[in-house]
Amino acid sequence: MHILNFEAFLIAITILTLTPGLDTALVIRNSSRSGGVDGCITSFGICMGLFVHATFSAVGISAILLQSAELFHVIKWIGAAYLIWLGINSLRSTFKGSGGIDITAGQNGSLDLKRSLREGFLSNVLNPKTAIFYLAFLPQFIDPNYSPFVQSLTLAGIHFLIAMVWQCSLAGAINSAKKLLKSASIMSWMEGVTGMVLIILGGKLLLDDSPV
Repeated sequence: MHILNFEAFLIAITILTLTPGLDTALVIRNSSRSGGVDGCITSFGICMGLFVHATFSAVGISAILLQSAELFHVIKWIGAAYLIWLGINSLRSTFKGSGGIDITAGQNGSLDLKRSLREGFLSNVLNPKTAIFYLAFLPQFIDPNYSPFVQSLTLAGIHFLIAMVWQCSLAGAINSAKKLLKSASIMSWMEGVTGMVLIILGGKLLLDDSPV
């Protein structure tokens, strides 16, 4: 199978992955909540969402978002509300002094793998900008002589690997910092800050009327 301009795709998708955004904020938030495993499972959920967007792009379903401003806004509002909800939950945990930010949280049963997977997956799938980015970006590298579906999933798979390596490294770094600092107050501050970032990013998504 031939992918057009593969080197350009690799560079662009790597830069995109390393750029701080919603995914980074969520991985940091969940890593500080229950440790590196929480962050890595969250990352896995996020990256699984990439295949959903790649599928939509391949079959043309995402084109609806470009053609229907009303539908675009509905999906954007849902995604933004979900991010804000995650941020509010972080702030509530901070104010309550929740054990979820304890450095031993991953060992005391507070780690919920299904929750982490669900949060990562939904935050990605409900982000209409990711859908529109894939719709606009992937076709530049699709060879019309081969299956668009297979090529789209292949490109998403490459994005999956790059994002997993970066986000899991980030989760490990956050977890190491937790063990080094041994400070519940600092961990509470970290979760509070990332909660605020999620709320701000969700609000920005909610208020941004641009199509991309």
